[in-house]
Amino acid sequence: MSVREKFEKREKSFMSPFGCLSAESEGRMRPEPPCPIRTAFQVDKDRIVYSNAFRRLKYKTQVFLSPLGDEYRTRLTHTLEVAQIARTIARAMHLNEDLAEAIALGHDLGHTPFGHSGETALKEIFSYSFAHNEQSLRVVDVLEKKGKGLNLTYEVRDGILKHSKGYGKIIPDAPDEQPCTIEGRIVRFADIMAYLNHDLDDAVRSGVIHTDQVPDSCSDVIGRTHSERATTMMKDIIFSSGVRDDEFHLSMSDEVHSAMTALRRFLYENVYRSPRVHKDFVKAKKILSELYAYFLNNKDMLEKKLEEMEMGEDGYEDQSHERIVCDFIASLTDRHALGLYKTLFFPSPLV
Repeated sequence: MSVREKFEKREKSFMSPFGCLSAESEGRMRPEPPCPIRTAFQVDKDRIVYSNAFRRLKYKTQVFLSPLGDEYRTRLTHTLEVAQIARTIARAMHLNEDLAEAIALGHDLGHTPFGHSGETALKEIFSYSFAHNEQSLRVVDVLEKKGKGLNLTYEVRDGILKHSKGYGKIIPDAPDEQPCTIEGRIVRFADIMAYLNHDLDDAVRSGVIHTDQVPDSCSDVIGRTHSERATTMMKDIIFSSGVRDDEFHLSMSDEVHSAMTALRRFLYENVYRSPRVHKDFVKAKKILSELYAYFLNNKDMLEKKLEEMEMGEDGYEDQSHERIVCDFIASLTDRHALGLYKTLFFPSPLV
């Protein structure tokens, strides 16, 4: 019996009947021999962590654009916090921790530079249908490994695609919009738990808001510190979820759900749409729009940059030029975008 098979046997001995067993994955887009050491979902975790797109997350904005302070969250630290929350919840529910972690690690790989302002820019200049969750799936399917993709399992790809909720419901009403696994649905919860908590921290640290502004109806219920809020939200979903009508349902208590909803509304009104944050987002949209226009008209430079970033090639045979430029812009980090903009559009002083 291989090491992998021992792990798979152990999963069967303790995992809830509602968990997704590694040995029962629906497989990969391209069949490949199983790893003798790692389960299918452990392989996916490693492929994501070692990808170029994952490394770029450290220089992509979460909320505050290119923050100089070392303590501010980036898209990478957000991803790690989501993964940790998802693992904790999955472990407590006797579900597949590796699957939950793999989905969490890959959920934001397609996020644009400059946070949601970058996503808005690409909606306006490329296609209104552009969405970072779909771009994340495109990264793992097409863009990584020079067009070969990471060849992840169906369950991880499904969770990445369906992790996003925007400002809508955490778990959508339509069944086809929900991840096919409970682990994937946990990541949706973990995502909002993470960003509500750390975006509030960063907003206070930056001076955009003060702790006294946070509604008491939120703080009294879910806590006044990062640790208190994280613990309250995780405990609530763990103890509120359960089996109904022979199906496992993730849920939260009305009290905690209401407090989280109120906190999210507070952050949208006072942080994400604040004049200070919005001003930088307008600048970011301008930068990406002008870069997009430049690379539409400079194919040689685009090909050079794509080669430097180890993107495309095999995956670009039937793609429009606009699609390729969009992929390039979406894959940039904040600092790469700023550096390119300066190089391309700022005058160079004579020596």
